[in-house]
Amino acid sequence: MLRFIYVILGNLHRVWMIPKMGYYSRHPEKYSEEFRYEYDRHCINIMKKRGRITTNAYGINNLPKNCGYVMFANHQGKYDALGIMDSHNMPCSIVMDADRSYIPLVRQFIDLVQGKRIKLDDLRQAAGIISEVSEEVKQGRKFIIFPSGGYEHRNGNYVDPFKPGCFKGAIRAKAPIVPVAIVNSWKVFDLWSLRRVVTQVFYLKPLLYDDYKDMKSNAISDLVYDRICAAVKCAEQGDFAAALLK
Repeated sequence: MLRFIYVILGNLHRVWMIPKMGYYSRHPEKYSEEFRYEYDRHCINIMKKRGRITTNAYGINNLPKNCGYVMFANHQGKYDALGIMDSHNMPCSIVMDADRSYIPLVRQFIDLVQGKRIKLDDLRQAAGIISEVSEEVKQGRKFIIFPSGGYEHRNGNYVDPFKPGCFKGAIRAKAPIVPVAIVNSWKVFDLWSLRRVVTQVFYLKPLLYDDYKDMKSNAISDLVYDRICAAVKCAEQGDFAAALLK
């Protein structure tokens, strides 16, 4: 939290960027998806420099080309999606818990990429969001989903259990499923420290539709969960090459 406060106070002279983000998000007819995504990444880079944050990405070549896909990642804290977007060069969006998505600045980040707000306690609304994601992925969009549905504040790289229902949008779209392992992202805002912090993002080999078409969502969820857990364990041991093989 100390770093979060430090980043906010250190960028008060840039507060004018917040309404600018809101303006860009309200006028997609003027500003392309690519433009709005790059503005989000510009803001992330400003935050990283002030916060002394470095994010190293591995396995970028594993990302599918010329199609929509869904990235499923473990969830550790507020920096997780930003770490992925920082290294993901193509525009992508995010599915986020609606209750957390209206915080100032978070709201603007989500709106710029036309993110989806999901109400975890409203099954009908959640089903509608999954359907929207499925249709947009068919049209070539990319999404980040955290299938744990949230995270517990703790010091460590523990991977919370996944909810199989989160995978239904990708399954309906017959789209590639990209497991993403996030390591040490919790250190960014959970440590009471301003020391330089390094996080890692591992894009693991995707599951193509032919790989999972005969599997139930529970089995797909378990497979992605196990691969991410194995990658996180390898990364904690410093074996980044092995992590990509999981």
